[in-house]
Amino acid sequence: MIKYETMGKQNYLTNDPAIATVAFQESAFFSKHITPEHPLAGIKDNRALFICDTDTDAWRQAHKFIPPSMAPKAIRHYTPLMEASVKDSFKVFDQLDEQGEAWNVYQYMLKLASQTVFKFALGYDAHHFDNPDAPLSELVILIAQSLSLNKKVASRGAWYAKLSAIPFTAAYDLDKIRYRLWTILNQAIDQAPKGSNEDDLPLQSAALGASCVVDYLKRATDDNGNKLPRELVIPNMLPISGAGFTTTSSLLSWLLYSLCVYEGNQERLLQELVDAGVNENTKWTPELSDGLTFLDKFVKETQRLHNPSFQPGRTAKVDCIVPGGYKLPAGSVVICALHAIHNNPSIWSNPDRFDPDRWGTEEVSNRPKNSYMPFATGPRSCIGFNFALGEVKVLLPELVYRYEFSKEGEEAVTYDPEFQLIRPMNFYVRARRRTSYPEPSPGAKKIAVEYAEGEEKPPI
Repeated sequence: MIKYETMGKQNYLTNDPAIATVAFQESAFFSKHITPEHPLAGIKDNRALFICDTDTDAWRQAHKFIPPSMAPKAIRHYTPLMEASVKDSFKVFDQLDEQGEAWNVYQYMLKLASQTVFKFALGYDAHHFDNPDAPLSELVILIAQSLSLNKKVASRGAWYAKLSAIPFTAAYDLDKIRYRLWTILNQAIDQAPKGSNEDDLPLQSAALGASCVVDYLKRATDDNGNKLPRELVIPNMLPISGAGFTTTSSLLSWLLYSLCVYEGNQERLLQELVDAGVNENTKWTPELSDGLTFLDKFVKETQRLHNPSFQPGRTAKVDCIVPGGYKLPAGSVVICALHAIHNNPSIWSNPDRFDPDRWGTEEVSNRPKNSYMPFATGPRSCIGFNFALGEVKVLLPELVYRYEFSKEGEEAVTYDPEFQLIRPMNFYVRARRRTSYPEPSPGAKKIAVEYAEGEEKPPI
């Protein structure tokens, strides 16, 4: 554990999964209490699930209603939407290939991930792939700007956050952008499409009858006839939408980076798709995604080495001693440094090596608890992890089956240190339309299913 101080703010960093395990459990000792020293201080909202304190009535209500909208059976319901979103992008990537153009991976994955998440969350079409130069939705731009400004404000100390009334400061810009965000989000929520009817739906199955998360939250009803209050619906849609696409756009970018930089992995993934019987008429299902074992290992190894999220924090409620004998005063913010935990050489052998085959080995199975936690862990872990993994396990294989990716240029890939997540900023690729495929491996078993004749499928 390391104590550090910057601009008058003190925090603690740890690369020890034993300390992280204690910190992430909501208990008498630690909680997600967003103090001025917490990384999320600038965007704290005690009405919203991800950016509020745990010990609030709003969190308890939101935590009851929102997670079922992203449960595994809900992800099954939204899998066709994911497939449709990535296939909508093909016309743009085909055109870029025909023109021989390389493209910035993060910018296009931002378009793809946000278009998918907006359809899922708001039933909203961002039109990001109408043509190669289609502009980003204003909602995407504002959310990205708010995350960047929050990082700047939070890194400069609590005193700087008080300057929101002073023009030309990041605190002032953050305040104005948040106001505009609320305005646009309110409009999107009011205009969200309805399901086949407007009847109330039982909480645990409501996602299966809703058109999107907003429609779900308006209609989901618990056993006592209660719904999530309207005053909590709007604040929660911002982190659901924003956290959804900022995380998956960065993860998709790093997945493409891993395909291009770590030799042999793109070929292995393509072979697995061929062996599974994937083709242009494949109907994506959770069973297909779950059956792609190398894809699962590849995603895990990419998240181990290049996880977008890196600084989840928890606050000590009382003076306490954590594993290792470190004494922390009440109010201390412990930041579980995910990258440092995932690359801790006392836990991982040869941690700098990209090795998907380490997954499933006895060594990895016997590692200490919470040595790998890309979505954090405990009661306040990421509620959208099912959707995020379900999304990338549809979008990435669809892209790999259609295109061969190669990195353009020799420049080292850099990231933005003033953004809330780790994202590659200058990573360019050529995506060439495949014209040939390997033969299936001997003994390969087809698990993919195809659309029946006349069955409606997403257009390409």
